[in-house]
Amino acid sequence: MSTKPALLMRLLASSFAIAEKAQMIIHQVLSGGNLHIVEKTGANDLQTKADRLVQQSICLSLARKFPKLTIIGEEDLPFQEIDEDLIESGQCEEVLKYSCPVQYSHFKEEEIVVWVDPLDGTKEFTEGFLDHVTVLIGIACGGKAIAGVINQPYYNYQAGADAVVGRTIWGGLNLGVFGIKVKEVPAGKHIVTTSRSHCNKLVNDCISAMNVDEVIRVGGAGNKVLQLIEGKASAYIFASPGCKKWDTCAPEAILHALSGKLTDVHGNSFQYHKDVKHVNSAGVLATLKNFDYYASRVPESVKMALIP
Repeated sequence: MSTKPALLMRLLASSFAIAEKAQMIIHQVLSGGNLHIVEKTGANDLQTKADRLVQQSICLSLARKFPKLTIIGEEDLPFQEIDEDLIESGQCEEVLKYSCPVQYSHFKEEEIVVWVDPLDGTKEFTEGFLDHVTVLIGIACGGKAIAGVINQPYYNYQAGADAVVGRTIWGGLNLGVFGIKVKEVPAGKHIVTTSRSHCNKLVNDCISAMNVDEVIRVGGAGNKVLQLIEGKASAYIFASPGCKKWDTCAPEAILHALSGKLTDVHGNSFQYHKDVKHVNSAGVLATLKNFDYYASRVPESVKMALIP
């Protein structure tokens, strides 16, 4: 008699399929020619039709299959019924081939919090920097990010007419990471990735103290963590309170599954329980390797300005 896969693996398998549906929705909105952009808190904090439709698709698709989950999405939208075409009821069978780590095999739905960023890098999306965009579905239990799915809807989009566009990366602690090839920055090189559209004096002061060879300014927390994994950058530094839990939950789980590290600028771990404040008020510091090198160089003035 076959045994039903553990909840975490079923949730990951569904999230994978839902993230691929999100990719399709984003492509459809962009090809439609009107992003229906609105400003939330200002010109650097935008929402598009794609943000809205993808959040509804992810949240309602998950809620139908896993009704006792706590699901927290970035966009402040009513939890209502939508066009059935936006609902994804399938799952990725490849994910279900993997065994659930034993310590996560007995979780109940009501113990899990899912953090959703439907379109990470919205400003870049509106400006045509499509490879910066990611869809983030982070899975947390006991306040800890344990698994996640990152879809990069425009990965490879400039590679030519025959190229396969888009990819979905998934993984979890004690499980591994799939859908991406890990590569390290050349030895001795210190390359920092940071925000393209949310820089300020604190961010720049922190980076200046790192003795870096290069600074890469791009959009999206998910995109920056993928840069760490692919060896394009050695540290992701954002010494500002602009980042939120839905930006970091999935990337943190993926990075930690590869023995990387993502914390605030003080080195404190993030909490992801359902009642936690959404803002990462003490910034973000992340690396795949050599975390202590960067953590030790965060200026005291920056730490004093960013209170957890």
